[in-house]
Amino acid sequence: MKKIYLILILIGILVIAGCGSKQSSESDQINDQGVPKPIGNIIEIGSTGFSPNELRVNAGDTVTFVNKDTIEHWPASAVHPTHAVYPEAGGCIGSKFDACKGLKQGESWSFTFTQKGTWGYHDHLNPDLRGKVIVQ
Repeated sequence: MKKIYLILILIGILVIAGCGSKQSSESDQINDQGVPKPIGNIIEIGSTGFSPNELRVNAGDTVTFVNKDTIEHWPASAVHPTHAVYPEAGGCIGSKFDACKGLKQGESWSFTFTQKGTWGYHDHLNPDLRGKVIVQ
């Protein structure tokens, strides 16, 4: 009988200890619009531009651009309109560093930087909004 009580107490302690740890659930990873939340290096896009305007990352890191504005924004490699500064060809215009569409409010787009260097980018829909990612 003592063994049963001991086992129940041990189970109770394990259950209580487990309640203190928080595991990420699927609902923790989705925003109010039903869009997955970005993880890692985040650049927010608003009416006044990109924030942060300059971001340092390591080669192989992924950067996520999130539109926080009510109008669409289209992050892409500099220089407007060719989008060809980032040296990996592809994408829809010049390089792979191109969202290839305007992001609506709450939408995000991610890009993994594999090339070291300083990479300027802009908002294709409002080319005066610019920033840079420095890849080490």
